[in-house]
Amino acid sequence: MASIIIGTGSKIPEKVIHNKDLERFVNTSDEWIRTRTGIVERHIAGEGETNSGLATEAARRALEMAGLSPEEIDLVIVATLTPDMQMPSVACLVQNALGAKNAGAFDLSATCSGFLYGLTIADQFIRHKPSQKILVIGSEVLSKRVNWQDRSTCVLFGDGAGAVVLTGTSEDRGIVSTHLHADGSLWELLNIKGLGTKYPVTPEILEKGYQFIEMNGREVFKHAVRALESVTMEALEGAGWRGEEIDLFVPHQANMRIIEHLRNRLGLSREKVFINIDKYGNTSAASIPIALDEANRAGLLEPGSKVLMVAFGGGFTWGSVAMKW
Repeated sequence: MASIIIGTGSKIPEKVIHNKDLERFVNTSDEWIRTRTGIVERHIAGEGETNSGLATEAARRALEMAGLSPEEIDLVIVATLTPDMQMPSVACLVQNALGAKNAGAFDLSATCSGFLYGLTIADQFIRHKPSQKILVIGSEVLSKRVNWQDRSTCVLFGDGAGAVVLTGTSEDRGIVSTHLHADGSLWELLNIKGLGTKYPVTPEILEKGYQFIEMNGREVFKHAVRALESVTMEALEGAGWRGEEIDLFVPHQANMRIIEHLRNRLGLSREKVFINIDKYGNTSAASIPIALDEANRAGLLEPGSKVLMVAFGGGFTWGSVAMKW
């Protein structure tokens, strides 16, 4: 038995911030951002738009494609680092909004790798009981954790949500292998120090800006390239595939230069790599499920297509999932 995706969905906020908009209030340029990241614009949650709201709509669309009612869902997993509140979890809010009254629900925090961590967990549940139907959602409102005066970070991130529905199958397809890694010794290179119990909300903490993303971009880039190349090769070995056999490579959309490096390492044509970083920027845990939904609805995925997903994020965490669609 294996775990198969039977429905995908995504929700993107309508509000758009183009690179040229950023030029008005931070010392950067459209050319600089495009050249170094590949990002042209990003979508930002508007007034009243929440993480759980985006996640719920993405889930509804995935359920509709899967032909399932909310009552048929057994578990809701939400990968996020920007929950609506400390408690309850985004997953519980989504479960209630959907009316998935028979489902368990929890959040997980693995930053940009969170969706792949969620897929791996769901896969283990389904291998134990193949009849289960599980929603795995990646949803972020990173615009609330960005210092819009910090040009090293504010140009990178966007908001959105993506969701998939998984269940078991006896067919020769589904998740083939998963690989998860972490290195907590490097946490200071990419973090949000504040709003937890170590640095609770005080005027002093807010003055220091600990509520915002802090990143050493140069060092993060170096570690990301090495880790993603390694976990990509690990995924190929685990699946017994050669790079040229991949039908669609779906990397975390963080930096175009990293994506191009991996594409060349795999020996893939541009047509076999799904890219939407230009439209959305880095949406962290939402990045891969949004890309999967867009690829699926564009007809790029057929039963049996060999799909490889890889991600790297703060923590550090990184991982890969290989699957036959």
